[in-house]
Amino acid sequence: MEWPTYLDEYEKLLIRMSTPRVMIDNAGCSNTTRLMIDSARKHGILLEAVQVLTDLNLSIKKAYICSDGRWFMDVFHVTDLNGNKLTDESVLGYIEQSLETVHYGRSKSIEGLTALELTGTDRVGLLSEVFAVLSNLNCNVVDAKVWTHNGRIASLIYLKDDDSDSPIQDSQKLDVMDRMLRNVLKGANDIRSAKTSVALGVTHTERRLHQMMFADRDYERTPIIKTYDDSPVVSVQNYLEKDYSVVNIQCKDRNKLLFDVVCTFTDMQYVVFHATIDTSEDRASLEFFIRHMDGTPISSEAEKQRVILCLKAAILRRASQGVRLELCTSDRKGLLAEVTRTFRENGLNVTRAEISTTLEMVRNVFYVTDAIGNPADPKIIESVRQRIGLSNLKVKELPLIYNQNVERDEPTTGAGGAMLLSLGSMAGFYELGISLYIVNRSYRQGFGGGS
Repeated sequence: MEWPTYLDEYEKLLIRMSTPRVMIDNAGCSNTTRLMIDSARKHGILLEAVQVLTDLNLSIKKAYICSDGRWFMDVFHVTDLNGNKLTDESVLGYIEQSLETVHYGRSKSIEGLTALELTGTDRVGLLSEVFAVLSNLNCNVVDAKVWTHNGRIASLIYLKDDDSDSPIQDSQKLDVMDRMLRNVLKGANDIRSAKTSVALGVTHTERRLHQMMFADRDYERTPIIKTYDDSPVVSVQNYLEKDYSVVNIQCKDRNKLLFDVVCTFTDMQYVVFHATIDTSEDRASLEFFIRHMDGTPISSEAEKQRVILCLKAAILRRASQGVRLELCTSDRKGLLAEVTRTFRENGLNVTRAEISTTLEMVRNVFYVTDAIGNPADPKIIESVRQRIGLSNLKVKELPLIYNQNVERDEPTTGAGGAMLLSLGSMAGFYELGISLYIVNRSYRQGFGGGS
């Protein structure tokens, strides 16, 4: 590595210590690619690493997180979304480069766009009203994500002025937009919980959505439509001998599951010291050994219950309910308002949406149910497709993210909240920690040999 001449040896050492080291092993496992990340510990570094993997559309099949004092080493077994091992050298090189820069953070570029945050009471047709307001104000929605959970909705929308093709900077127009959207979002008797704001800086869209729904306390609210059938099972126990709280999660596996869970721990100010993640077919078992940032475990039954509620909410916010519809067509003024109005007029409720625009083409994904959360009538779906355009709006299956032949190195116990590692088997965890420490030290010494 070429060092600037003005750096002394101590400054070089500090740079080495603060820069994550990444090792990629494509030979040790027949069905997955193994990624090992070795870095100095800081709050949020685990989330940043997992965020990189999920943003690259990788499916995490297994993972081990081990902390040794001020250092940690994470091991991830990953595939692509179709369950295939990663073999493209350019892709592997990009993954390595991305993971080595996690300390620098990642934020969505909003240059040339206005970022709008919305939270409020969910109901059938709400999204149609929101996009109608924006269309009437000559605002073009370039990118957006919409989540719903327990009768609440959160959305982060990136838009620009339709006439000038630039960010919306007119304060009067922004005030009008705020009033109109707040009125739409408030529901029947919910004025104070409807919120709109222009975001000056956005760190990461999906993490921000988690923060918005967490601040909205969606985890405490009662669902107003049919809820997700396969609810996660979450348990929390204290391992007082080592001052850890042990959180166990048993749920259906899906893409970005680990990101959603680690987001919640980070935003609730817990530190993950050790963890094991294992998947089998369509099920996931996750176990975390956590403490508060001051080093203490969870201290009360009320806090345990809050952690359980928050983790369940984080998992279910992104749970894919309903039929997945993909809209791919040329962008034009009022398109989103027209499409979502068609959904509303046919009694379809949008439970989640992802809006994106590239080179004047839109690729929008909507998950829809009927008005009370049941599967939508296929005849209604077909009628909506005919109205919007059969070639434009298509019914899509979820990506195949499960690989039933993934190698399993660690035995797991049954479902129902049973722990992957019983509290008495922490010695096995420390063996893993010692092994990782040896790899860590050997690798760091090898790296430090050059100048």
